[in-house]
Amino acid sequence: MLSRTPVKLVIGLAQLSNAVNLLIFTAAGLTRGKPPLVPFDAARPEGIVSDPLPQALVLTAIVISFGLLAFTLVLFRRAHEELGTQDIDEMTEGGP
Repeated sequence: MLSRTPVKLVIGLAQLSNAVNLLIFTAAGLTRGKPPLVPFDAARPEGIVSDPLPQALVLTAIVISFGLLAFTLVLFRRAHEELGTQDIDEMTEGGP
């Protein structure tokens, strides 16, 4: 992840986003129960139900990380076309 090649940086970014998703699931705790459906005549779900909030957060995080990963890939591809190098240090020194 700390390498100077864009490919390894993108792979590290994907691993980091997956680790954050697993952290959210772990912090919320895994409850094996029924889906959180409320019966028509009740005010709240009956019995043990699973929490939908961590699932919604992780789904949102997956979509955002996919967009960020796609943007990063396009950015590095365009930088390689313009500057002609794949070394990140050479990219930051300046272009044409």
